[in-house]
Amino acid sequence: MPDVWFPHLGIKIAHLSRTAFTIFGLEIAWYGLIIAFGVAAGLGLACLVAKKTGQKSETYTDFIIYALIFSILGARIYYVIFSWEYYAKEPLQIFNLRGGGMAIYGAVIGAVATALIYCKIKKYDTWLLIDTAIPGLALGQAIGRWGNFCNQEVFGGYTDGLFAMRLNVETAAYTTPELMEKAITEGGVTYIQVQPTFLYESAGNLLLVILMLLLWKKRKTPGVIFCTYLVGYGLLRFVIEYIRTDQLMLWGTNIPVSMALSALLVIVGIVLYFVLRKRNKA
Repeated sequence: MPDVWFPHLGIKIAHLSRTAFTIFGLEIAWYGLIIAFGVAAGLGLACLVAKKTGQKSETYTDFIIYALIFSILGARIYYVIFSWEYYAKEPLQIFNLRGGGMAIYGAVIGAVATALIYCKIKKYDTWLLIDTAIPGLALGQAIGRWGNFCNQEVFGGYTDGLFAMRLNVETAAYTTPELMEKAITEGGVTYIQVQPTFLYESAGNLLLVILMLLLWKKRKTPGVIFCTYLVGYGLLRFVIEYIRTDQLMLWGTNIPVSMALSALLVIVGIVLYFVLRKRNKA
């Protein structure tokens, strides 16, 4: 029986390994390779946009070096902060990146902060750089979510819809009591049947990339592409977070932190757009 199964689409994956290959005894995970490919694709798209808008692509190959460092730090710090109950008891695990625990919102915050500082130091147009780079960021996110698929993680609750995904409970990253109550046994193998939220987010990000590239052709207000990302990704993530089963919670509450942050991004994106538009007309 397969590890992963999309029963209504007729797709079966017999064995889905988290490890791509091994070098000198060190396991190289599919997750890391897919993330690396996403970064490369995102950089390629940013360079392409830069070329078409009269910028030097070297600006973005230089920027990505710093952005990568602080995105990784941001992703880890974000995850640790909102999982502090565990890391307070296991502080050395904070530095164990191979053990998992990265959050995309932390990476986004790190990348944007890096862009602001980079532009100030290099005396580069901040909104031009961010508007140019942000479609590449969204593309990288779309590709990166397939790393979660390889890890059999980042999924939602039970569904029997068209895209329902069955995961072997022996290979799934985790289960929940609610999912186990509706577990399905086929051929002696027990499966949980879930919403493939990684797929929803990947597809949503690709649509967002297309929208931002189309808007670039009519870009009159600096920062409008960034505002589109804030609102678009905020709405997408808010909906997906509602059905995910592996949420990080705001301290002392049952509120998913990513859902709260998503709502904030939508508000900031809308307000920022009108502020920038008014400034541009002044």
